[in-house]
Amino acid sequence: MNYTLRQLQVFRAIANHGSITKAARHLHLTQPAVSLQFKSFSEQFDFPLIEYQGKKLVITPLGKEVKIHAERILDQANALKLMNESLKEELTGTLLLSIVSTGKYVMPYLLGEFLEKYPATDLIMDVTNRSTVVDHLIDNSVDFALVSVVPSKPELNKLTLIENELVLVGNEVYAQRARKNLDNCRFLFRETGSATRHAMEEFVASQDIKADRILELTTNEAIKQSVMAGLGISLMPKIGIKRELDQGLIHIIPHEALPVTTQWNLVWRKNKKLSPVASSYLEFLESRLSHFTSKFNR
Repeated sequence: MNYTLRQLQVFRAIANHGSITKAARHLHLTQPAVSLQFKSFSEQFDFPLIEYQGKKLVITPLGKEVKIHAERILDQANALKLMNESLKEELTGTLLLSIVSTGKYVMPYLLGEFLEKYPATDLIMDVTNRSTVVDHLIDNSVDFALVSVVPSKPELNKLTLIENELVLVGNEVYAQRARKNLDNCRFLFRETGSATRHAMEEFVASQDIKADRILELTTNEAIKQSVMAGLGISLMPKIGIKRELDQGLIHIIPHEALPVTTQWNLVWRKNKKLSPVASSYLEFLESRLSHFTSKFNR
């Protein structure tokens, strides 16, 4: 059997993305080039690695086994490359992160000091919705994810970081109205699957609030702008609206059942072999945890 690292990379990308076109886009290659590399690789096996069910590309059982071995080989090859770089006494490599959208208010502060200490380290951070973050963990395509509610699958390790305080907010006019009675207020919700939406649904249900109407928006920024525009009230992470609170653009609506306090958690797959840069970042966070806790929770 005679395969190249590029062929392994191509097959892994096809398996991860379920599409030759998407794999080509991910690898920054043309589709014909990816097809040719995959053909040369797959012809070395007596049984198919992929099959088509209608128009859908599906990885066969053999293909799944080959993918596992391909990932191990690629990880080992990358480790050799990083070992060579480490001889230069400089940490190198790429830190791969996937974070839920509200985590964008937290994660940069947890990265700045580390990236300054290791300037040769690269960063790829995907800010997305919770379901995509979970997909990244399942695909094992990232080093770490930042979430407030830890997914039940896959099996994960976690490092609890700082508090995530959720407060009920509105603009000045809506906040005055809501302080008198939350019934018949318009509530702005995040999309289904969002941890913030889950917390808000539990709050509304536990307090037997009869919402006038529910509007659904898919980003925290859209919620914030809509609150300021007077479209309704919403439960939001306080860390993401500090400036608007200070400027009087958004007002906290007091309630005996609030705030809702959860925790931000850094999670990664159990038994995952961390790269040197990922291991260094985890050690950095553990060593600076008390500093970040006091900074954000005061």
